[in-house]
Amino acid sequence: MARKVFLFLVILCLSGLTTLAQKPDVKHTTAPPTAINGQEMYASYCASCHGRDGTGNGPVAQTIKTPIPDLTTLARRNGGKFPALAVENSITGDPDMPAAHGTADMPVWGPVLSRLSHESHADLHMRLAVLVEHVQSLQK
Repeated sequence: MARKVFLFLVILCLSGLTTLAQKPDVKHTTAPPTAINGQEMYASYCASCHGRDGTGNGPVAQTIKTPIPDLTTLARRNGGKFPALAVENSITGDPDMPAAHGTADMPVWGPVLSRLSHESHADLHMRLAVLVEHVQSLQK
């Protein structure tokens, strides 16, 4: 009887280890160019981690060590006011931002958006504005 219990526990532990060892297959790729459309840009650059709904449940989120913030509660966590400048700085990589935004875990999209906006500085600002506006539209 003790032998059966021991074998059962070993099998249980081994099955648990194989479950823990399985991670989603994350493909690294370059960011695709997008139109100047906040929803499309969010889907291309943000949804893989933050989720389509902004709650932090994207398909890549479980592979990242740093918890992914819930973007739908930014205004609530900021006294009811949407922190548009802070969101923009998070995207572009403001040097005063906390280290969690800009490490290997979180890409900073400012350089990507700059390359996409090679025609004009105004294009970069328009891309940032519509992306921030889309994040604002996700607020609960």
